[in-house]
Amino acid sequence: MLETLTWDADGNWTATGDWGASNSNAPDFHLGRWQARLDELRAAHHVPGATLAVLVGGKIHELASGVLHRGTGVEVTTDSVFLSGSIAKVYTATLVMRLVDEGRLDLDAPVVDVLPEFATPDPEATRVITIRQLLSHTGGVTNDFNHDSGRGDDYLAKYVEAARNVALDCPPGTAISYGGLGYVVLGRVIEVVTGLTWDQALKDLLFAPLGLEHSMTLPEEALRFRVAMSHLGEPGQDPDPAPVWDMMPRSAGPYGRVIVSAGDMARFAGMHLRGGLGVLSPEAVAAMQRREVDVPDKWTVSADGWGLGWTLYDWDGLPGYGHDGAAIGQYAYLRVVPHAGVAVALMTNGGSARLLYADLFRDLLHELAGVTMPAPFGPPAQPLVVDVTPLLGTYKREGVVITVTRGDDGGARMRYEFVDGMKDLSPPLEMELTPVSETVFAASGAGPSFSEDYMPVVFSTLSNGTECVYVGMRATPKIV
Repeated sequence: MLETLTWDADGNWTATGDWGASNSNAPDFHLGRWQARLDELRAAHHVPGATLAVLVGGKIHELASGVLHRGTGVEVTTDSVFLSGSIAKVYTATLVMRLVDEGRLDLDAPVVDVLPEFATPDPEATRVITIRQLLSHTGGVTNDFNHDSGRGDDYLAKYVEAARNVALDCPPGTAISYGGLGYVVLGRVIEVVTGLTWDQALKDLLFAPLGLEHSMTLPEEALRFRVAMSHLGEPGQDPDPAPVWDMMPRSAGPYGRVIVSAGDMARFAGMHLRGGLGVLSPEAVAAMQRREVDVPDKWTVSADGWGLGWTLYDWDGLPGYGHDGAAIGQYAYLRVVPHAGVAVALMTNGGSARLLYADLFRDLLHELAGVTMPAPFGPPAQPLVVDVTPLLGTYKREGVVITVTRGDDGGARMRYEFVDGMKDLSPPLEMELTPVSETVFAASGAGPSFSEDYMPVVFSTLSNGTECVYVGMRATPKIV
């Protein structure tokens, strides 16, 4: 039977046993100093509003800064809720592992054994793609299939049906390629196994046992709380409220929509930090953090590898895990440092949020956990001369065409264009590529959601010998 966990007014766990234990060696958290630092960095980076939750020494500290909506001036409070974007994938992965714990799912079973209606245009790939591969982004399925399957409770079943003809990014098992489609499939697997909608399964199997009262999946549920409005604008300027709060369809839920307070996200991370008590077995928690695949692009989300749902970090020998999320002008960041018993969650609603994250987490994680985060990504001080000839050509995956050409100066240029069902998402992006190494380039003009001033572009080769380019952690094979 699950134990329902509760929290006292000071943010401490009140459950018995190891869950409620605190670390007497943990450093003090100076609330006033970190509040001032959050206020300072939020304003400097033109972020309208932010919430921060820090779990250290068995206690959660919650901070808020700025406004939820620049048009109304409503202030952010610690119980405000934000869109967490792709951090939703870790929630879905946790549900999958709960079902594995219960013996109702096998990580290495083909998806079609559980979900016969799952298919890809490649019959052999369809036959072999496993639950484990979808969790670790190694199944080859794409990220850029944005399909609105309606608001009915059959929304995931309809999405899976529509995805049957969506091309793979790469053959299963040949590389990591960050993919949202796979997490929609996992959401449908959860529905089939539990007999519940993904939304209800999340409530019954995760939110309720953990006492997460500021976590939800649907907009109408969020309206009970103070909700952060999305903001859009140019880097270095105060952004304006977006035309809509969230453009994502309901089908985005398993990969992109958990609406949550920073405090609740820290509580969710705390469950993993404490060995899964009340939700997962210690073995399942450890499996999620075990490296499944190395990551060629080590800069977009500061990742060194991927586990089952979690992004994995190696900070000069100190391991950690977490995830990033983005949702129409809202950006969220979660980092967990197991050796120190520290988890940090940051929610924002626009502006140069990536810069706020980098400056704030660099200080926080160093003081609380001894972590030295990597330097900002960018070209080397001394320019490199690289022969870009082997890299020139056209690369394509579902929804995206990337063209790499030679510039007037002999260097490389990249055109990133959305096509097919993604064509109206954004105008084509034109970027100059500055070499960092023979295969890693810094693209300028990427915008505030990426690293400080440059976006990583990484050329690699799949295990089957196909050349590809990574942009935003997506593997795009070369076709010409």
